[in-house]
Amino acid sequence: MLDTLRDIYAVVWVDLRFLSRNLGKTLALTLVAPILYLLAFGYGLGRGSSIDGFSYLEYVIPGILALTAMTTSFNTSGLKLHVDRLFYKCFDETLMSPVSDFSIITGKALIGVVRGLLSSAALLLASLVFSPLPSVNLLFPFSLIMTCFVFSFLGVIVAFLAKTHQDMTLFMSLVILPMSFLSGTFFSLNQVPEALSIVLSLSPLTHACLCLRASALGQSFPWVSFFILTFFGIAFFSLCFVALKRSKK
Repeated sequence: MLDTLRDIYAVVWVDLRFLSRNLGKTLALTLVAPILYLLAFGYGLGRGSSIDGFSYLEYVIPGILALTAMTTSFNTSGLKLHVDRLFYKCFDETLMSPVSDFSIITGKALIGVVRGLLSSAALLLASLVFSPLPSVNLLFPFSLIMTCFVFSFLGVIVAFLAKTHQDMTLFMSLVILPMSFLSGTFFSLNQVPEALSIVLSLSPLTHACLCLRASALGQSFPWVSFFILTFFGIAFFSLCFVALKRSKK
């Protein structure tokens, strides 16, 4: 057990060192888009409106937090690993080291989780300036951590499978970008047709939004969505091993 933890730390150490040296710039770059979303949607389009008994600004903040956790976790774990594999070729050194596949996958995903949590925490503090969340409970951090793990593992999968930089860009354009706007981040799924709602329920971000919103606004917690989100995490973690083996060929 201790050897495994030591190996995981060895894998994630370089990324943690880079993050610590550039923490200010990293958080600043990460917060630009979410704060713009808060201003545009919360104070612009949604000003004066309400959803499910909450002001639109209160309603949209948990969705933007889920979106921030997704994009930050995916980009940090996926893009960094992708560049290391195809551009710098330094990931080959990790493969040649006496470290298990479990330690490699966990270490590469952890940096996404760490940065996702830091960015989400910074955004949560910044959002207090706009509108304090009514009732944040202990299920909120659990949902946030699970969200970061799910999309960090997804980033690792795509980074292992992408053979060119265009492959990575294509996945982000066709999957991550539509998911960002169509998973209940900025609107209630009750407002869309039932058929579309069923399709959107296949998105892990949809369930992340439901869990974070319920635990932030004092609503009944959607345990089914939390279990589905957990299932996505387990499935993506398992697929990481398949993708890693394919990348070695």
